[in-house]
Amino acid sequence: MKVTEHLAKAKKPLISFEIIPPRRGGSLASLLALIEDLARHRPPFIDITSHPAVISYEDGPEGLRRVVKRKRPGTLGLCALVQHKFAIDAVPHVICRGFSKEETEDFLIELHYLGIDNVLAVRGDDNGYDKPMREGRSANIFAVDLVAQIQSMNGGNYLDANATADPTSFCVAVAGYPEKHFEAPNRSEDIRRLKAKVDAGAGYVVTQMFFNNAHYFRFVDDCRAAGINVPILPGIKVLASARQLTGLPRNFQCELPEELVFKAQKVAPKQVVEVGIDWAVAQGRELLAAGVPALHFYVMQNTRAVNEVIDRLDV
Repeated sequence: MKVTEHLAKAKKPLISFEIIPPRRGGSLASLLALIEDLARHRPPFIDITSHPAVISYEDGPEGLRRVVKRKRPGTLGLCALVQHKFAIDAVPHVICRGFSKEETEDFLIELHYLGIDNVLAVRGDDNGYDKPMREGRSANIFAVDLVAQIQSMNGGNYLDANATADPTSFCVAVAGYPEKHFEAPNRSEDIRRLKAKVDAGAGYVVTQMFFNNAHYFRFVDDCRAAGINVPILPGIKVLASARQLTGLPRNFQCELPEELVFKAQKVAPKQVVEVGIDWAVAQGRELLAAGVPALHFYVMQNTRAVNEVIDRLDV
């Protein structure tokens, strides 16, 4: 089922999650246990991230050599597991960076064959590597271009104009940034770019994580004023360690409120997660009281904190 259909039919706010594939060569068993643990909350859908190749340098017999590889493959396989083993709608992330339009089309065809109805279109992180395109091949540069390609396939129009194509029917999500995308020159331009993605065919928006609900409420108001009327799902991350006090702002360009940082710095490192749980519960209660359509939780490898937050929210 499409996420937009889940949202339209819901009698109360939904709970959803985002998970990441294991590192190359990592165990699937721990991730299966994680999904089983999350499944008890009956999420109608789970996002699975996708990761392009990155450049690394490794020692070899002839000295240091440049290696290009995907550190977290497995998105397609995880989607199949979530969709068919757990009967939860999978929402794979489809990214621009590191993939040609032809590779993107292949990936979308495979998802279509698996019966997957939803995708999240995103440009992807800059990992210092954009795959060289062979002659005659091209890549999507921005998420709006990717949305357009997906919608083109929904209309039965594939890259090979001469091919007889089976139309896909993907529900497309895109990312939104309550605190502004770090590359956008200002909030107005950021909202304008989001509207372009929605106008291209996006059916709903999932926000980047935030820790101050005022950012989300302002973002929604700005979107509505700009004519963006699709559902906007707030993204929640539970602060889980002292390292994340610097890691989250650095990696996700999000602000940690002074009060949260102060409370986290007052306790022992092992107690930071308790501070994070309390903060996320307060965030969730305020968001639910405001009538949000869903709470979308960013999960890494541990479910304890998220489970406690959801249990205390009683949703």
